Amino acid sequence: MSEGLAFDDLVVPLRTLRLLAADFGHLPAPTVSVSPIYPKRLELSLHSDLPGFEAWREALGIAPEDVSHRVQRDGRTQVLRTATTYAGAELELVGYGDVPASVQVEAAV
Repeated sequence: MSEGLAFDDLVVPLRTLRLLAADFGHLPAPTVSVSPIYPKRLELSLHSDLPGFEAWREALGIAPEDVSHRVQRDGRTQVLRTATTYAGAELELVGYGDVPASVQVEAAV
């Protein structure tokens, strides 16, 4: 997959990142991931910032029903995940946030 790829082969997600920075520079800064394993994918992840995830989701025009939800770390971390195509790139948006203590207690009962 990634054998023989040049940096130029990542132009699609990098160009998309540049567009996102220009169009949505006011939104919370995500962790950005580009990989030669998936040369057309751009991942934006927001750690401990579900409101930031929601701001990005709304800005990208992604419907709430297109977001998956799961819980990890023994029920302490919730993960929101969605994907869309933006400017030719496969854009994956991920948000991580703490599960409220009251929900953790209810789940333990």
